[in-house]
Amino acid sequence: MKGRKKKNVIRVNFGIILLVMALLVLIIFKLAYVVLNKTVDGIDLKEFADGRNTVEKTLYASRGSIFDRNGEVLAQSVNSYTVIAYLSSTRTEDEKNPQHVVDKQLTADSLAPIINMSSERILSLLNKKAYQVELGPGGRNISELTKKKIEQLNLPGIDFTVNTKRYYKMGTFASYIIGYAKENDNGKITGEMGVEKSYNSKLKGVDGSKKYQVDAYGYQMPNTPVYEISAKPGNDIYLTIDSNIQLFAENAIAKLDKDYDFSWMTFSVMDAKTGAIVASATSPNFNLNKLETLTSYLNPLVSYQYEPGSTMKIFSFMAAMENGIYDGNATYQSGEIKVADVVIKDFNDVGWGTINYDTGFMYSSNVAASKLALKLGVNKLKDFYSNLGFGKKTGIELPDELAGTLKFTYQSELANAAFGQGITTTPVQNLQALSTITNDGEMLKPYIVEKIVDNEGKTVFEANKTSLGKKISTDTVNKMKVLLHRAVYESITTNKYYQPKTVSLIGKTGTAQIAGKGGYLKGEYDYIKSFAGIFPEEDPKYIIYVSVKQYVGPMTPLAGVVNDAVDDIANYANLSQTVTKSDDTKIITIDNYLNKKVEQVTVELEQKGLVPVVIGDGNFVIKNYPEKGKKAVLGNKVFLLTNSSSYKVPDFSGWSKNEALTFCNLVNIKCNMSNKGKVVSQSIPAGTVIEPNMELNIDFN
Repeated sequence: MKGRKKKNVIRVNFGIILLVMALLVLIIFKLAYVVLNKTVDGIDLKEFADGRNTVEKTLYASRGSIFDRNGEVLAQSVNSYTVIAYLSSTRTEDEKNPQHVVDKQLTADSLAPIINMSSERILSLLNKKAYQVELGPGGRNISELTKKKIEQLNLPGIDFTVNTKRYYKMGTFASYIIGYAKENDNGKITGEMGVEKSYNSKLKGVDGSKKYQVDAYGYQMPNTPVYEISAKPGNDIYLTIDSNIQLFAENAIAKLDKDYDFSWMTFSVMDAKTGAIVASATSPNFNLNKLETLTSYLNPLVSYQYEPGSTMKIFSFMAAMENGIYDGNATYQSGEIKVADVVIKDFNDVGWGTINYDTGFMYSSNVAASKLALKLGVNKLKDFYSNLGFGKKTGIELPDELAGTLKFTYQSELANAAFGQGITTTPVQNLQALSTITNDGEMLKPYIVEKIVDNEGKTVFEANKTSLGKKISTDTVNKMKVLLHRAVYESITTNKYYQPKTVSLIGKTGTAQIAGKGGYLKGEYDYIKSFAGIFPEEDPKYIIYVSVKQYVGPMTPLAGVVNDAVDDIANYANLSQTVTKSDDTKIITIDNYLNKKVEQVTVELEQKGLVPVVIGDGNFVIKNYPEKGKKAVLGNKVFLLTNSSSYKVPDFSGWSKNEALTFCNLVNIKCNMSNKGKVVSQSIPAGTVIEPNMELNIDFN
């Protein structure tokens, strides 16, 4: 019995050995087949293995920041967070320290007010059969502060993923210049407007990568090689924008917007000596952190093209001067002129009788501009405009710039082009052309980027002024400066309202009809009003260009906000005409002007840098203030009482208390004055003839 049992055991073991050997042979054959064949059962084994075990992750470069010229941060990349909830109980190994959501209702109720989602919506996400869920949309892109509030709740299973988003510190500030960047579908932040777009390649940096092996659960395998290429951060961009001047421009628009309606408004400021754009404000604007407030993708500085109106008379008059056909003392009949089948009228429809061309510019006469243009001819005027950059892009470093149009062929079109109708320009083109007046005829190219600095702090680009060549003779520039001064300080037009208190501002207003389908719009307020200005007059530092569409209101508030902004800029830049005892060049001794011709005295005062205020329409001066031998400061007003039969109440807007008091004393009228500062209202309208015993109330603010 024992022998048989032993024999049976040996037989059983031998059978097992044979079975194992057979399996080994099959495995060897299978391995040989796999080794010798690239594809098994239609599957590429190498590709399958690489796909399962190797992961390549993009290491996104940090985007460069955008600063103003003084180093103030305007745009930067910051961390944002997305709230996630772990739902699987398999994450929890210690019940006393749960790593998944335990009380879903409590979690939903606690998070709802913080991430601005309803408790019901959050609960529906927490009830999903998933390992983890994202609590969106409210839990996406939350700030560091919101993240801390959630962490303080100590809710089990709640965690965060880290993202990067673009943050704009000042919201609506210079929004169209800065532009915006946002995350695309691949997780990369890309510029889509403004400097963010035009300098995207400089700001974005160079992405890196990380390649490593993972296990079946997607975790990096230990003790395996990692191949990593570090990301290179983007460059920082420093703009020419000065945040202080930008604020003054934006405040000016905001003040007007508070009390008056308009479709849009622009306020741009350029450095008169370099071409650097130091401010570009607009309304409407948008909040760079809330893109739903964006209503238009057009940057007003470069993408608004419209008929400029009478500011173009600056350039059409200079065209006449440059071509030798301008005689400022020559006279013409104002009022209207017929060109082909078109009747062109001055803005008041009747004109001012027979006047000379210098006066025609001061009064913004369309007839004067048309007559000069007709003498010039189409080609000469068009060539002059083109030589100043109209009809083509300036090339400023901003996207989507438009070129404007210079399409005029017929005589009537030529006449209209002389006063800015039938052609279109952009604000930046006007700034560029005006630089000829502040640089002795040399034109400067506008620019918006001051410098570029790499991630190591090295300046890789620094802007310098770019001369586009001398376009206008010195004689023409000097003559135009005189006309621009007279346009502001002697004019009967809206130019006279543009008189800031701190510095002498010279310039020209414009009023253009708005082109519509089949002609111009006919509404009472269907105009684009503009002002092109230069200050200080004696040594220009800034050029401004302001335009407003369909403004519903009087001109004095519009001019008032511009004057305030100019005063603010002048004070900020230390341009105010403050006199010290050692500064003799700004102190002028008043001569004897009694019985002299008004026109002669006016020219003499202007040449000395003083501002003549002519009272009455007489031909001779019978009294002046300050009087002979007295001292006056450069830019001060000098009052000239003429031998007129009557005097009229002026528009006191922008006058100081002392100036208003001087006028009242000279015309022997009683004035009651309240408060200090600038005139904000007067009880008797401007233009009213002064009568005996008249009493005038003036309020200042």
